[in-house]
Amino acid sequence: MGALELVLLAVGLSMDACAVAMSNGMCHKELGRRRMLGIGVCFGVMQGIMPLLGYFLGAACSDIISSFDHYIALVLLGFIGVKMIYEAIRGTESTEPEPLTLRLLILQGIATSIDALAVGVSFAALQNISIWGACGLISAVTCVLSIGGVVLGKRCGIRWSGKAQLFGGLILLGVGLKIFIEHMWFS
Repeated sequence: MGALELVLLAVGLSMDACAVAMSNGMCHKELGRRRMLGIGVCFGVMQGIMPLLGYFLGAACSDIISSFDHYIALVLLGFIGVKMIYEAIRGTESTEPEPLTLRLLILQGIATSIDALAVGVSFAALQNISIWGACGLISAVTCVLSIGGVVLGKRCGIRWSGKAQLFGGLILLGVGLKIFIEHMWFS
């Protein structure tokens, strides 16, 4: 796999994390630079760990992993998204969304990086790839794009103020459904 293909793969894998980071930025307008960096690093680390895990699990377990990974992403992102939508609809505009705890960020990071696990399994079949370099690049690209997503989300959240939590929940639900549909009918 060449460098260009690896960069494009990293960008593709990071899109789900970027969308969730944007949702976080929309709903949490008070995020400072350290928290934005923390979101990017958390998503980047999770996105880098998953292909590494997939690589070490290897092709022997790929059928087992690919048979349920999309369900996990759908349940995790769907739960968080539906909860946000519910709170936005039942609450008032001043209702604060669930705090961005490390636990929540890790759950979001896992849910958005499950497809990277499958990529890691496919890396095990390739002989001309440096798994450490590939995982490092995927992690770095995801980190940078997720920070950009948070910044963009904050700007959109300020404009949409009271509807940010609703839009954020819809984004999370949409990403979960996208992962599920892709794995069910297009893989």
